[in-house]
Amino acid sequence: MPRSRIPVVAGWFTEDTAEEEFRLLGTRCSGCRSVHFPREDDHCRNPGCPGGELAEVPLSKRGTVWSCTDGRYRPPPPYVSDPAVPWVPYTLVAVELAAERMVVLGQAAPGVGVSDLPVGSVVEVVPGVLEEDPAADTVRTTWHWRPVAVEETAEGTAAEALS
Repeated sequence: MPRSRIPVVAGWFTEDTAEEEFRLLGTRCSGCRSVHFPREDDHCRNPGCPGGELAEVPLSKRGTVWSCTDGRYRPPPPYVSDPAVPWVPYTLVAVELAAERMVVLGQAAPGVGVSDLPVGSVVEVVPGVLEEDPAADTVRTTWHWRPVAVEETAEGTAAEALS
């Protein structure tokens, strides 16, 4: 029997989709065209907005590394983690989404470190796993940022230019 997949935060990313179709989900205001992530469902956060309806929009799949750092220590409480399990360092990435005019934070895919993410390099959002709980038979899902090969970046740019 497959494990239950539970998103860390419901509605922040697509669920049960192929990796190629995976996207973060934001909202766009019809009044000022501002895009929000995390999503905003009550009101536009733009203080200069005349007001408008908020609609869900998928964010760009690719962006450029704006900054990154690594977490090499276990955060103090109230962070919850099992002290009996060795701490595994992780990499945090700030990714600029040019079309949305915003920077989105997220964890790098497993095995991707700071040295793999030079500022300005292209990354793409992919489905990720935050934690697995075999006892509860659940997987808590999230998103990760993964570097895009230079060849893929060049192909994508060429394909976009032709369309």
